[in-house]
Amino acid sequence: GAQAGFGRPAPLPQTGWERLSELWRRDEQQQFPEETVNIAKSAFTAGVVGWLYGGLPAFLSARKAFIESSHGEIFQNRADAVQSAHRAGLRSFIRYGWRWSWRVAAFATVFNVVSTGLSAYRDKTTISNFAAAGAFTGALFRMHLGLQGLAGGVVFGTAFGVPAGGLLMAMYGLAGETLQEKRSRERRELYEQKLAEWQSRLTMTEILGQTESNAQGRPEMERTREL
Repeated sequence: GAQAGFGRPAPLPQTGWERLSELWRRDEQQQFPEETVNIAKSAFTAGVVGWLYGGLPAFLSARKAFIESSHGEIFQNRADAVQSAHRAGLRSFIRYGWRWSWRVAAFATVFNVVSTGLSAYRDKTTISNFAAAGAFTGALFRMHLGLQGLAGGVVFGTAFGVPAGGLLMAMYGLAGETLQEKRSRERRELYEQKLAEWQSRLTMTEILGQTESNAQGRPEMERTREL
């Protein structure tokens, strides 16, 4: 334990694989990197947006279809008729909302994982990372349709990735640095701080060792003088 506490801080990751593996490791505060947390947040947001995108039109359509097809039915009162229409719409909202939700969430997650991984591996954030991530994600979701679907997925994914990447790069420009640059800066500052603390402890250990040696040497000198 003492040796681990006084050991030299681990060097900064030098290779792309080291930076990539660092994305999925917790830090000393047991927290994941900001990029990894953003992937989870974007997946949740995409799921909500997808549910609303698929569910709301289905709700309105099912409610309208129920009203048009129930003119001959007898209800206890107006409230019963309204509730029946809403229940029909709610069933469609849940059914079609879920279909869109998991697809949009999965697409956003794969896209963000690939683009974040490329940025970490290459140690820089560029439009090409987002274009490649979009092409890969589009191809993955359309590959079951054969070669033609695969090509269409690549085109669609690239068309999605380029403007999405451009928007993110513009936001990074306003912030002054990308997430990758911010993480590299914070990692370097933390390493320099730990290195300075280690050197300070090392110097203090040497001083204490020298003091202890001097203290042990004085009784020997005194006994020598007495003889």
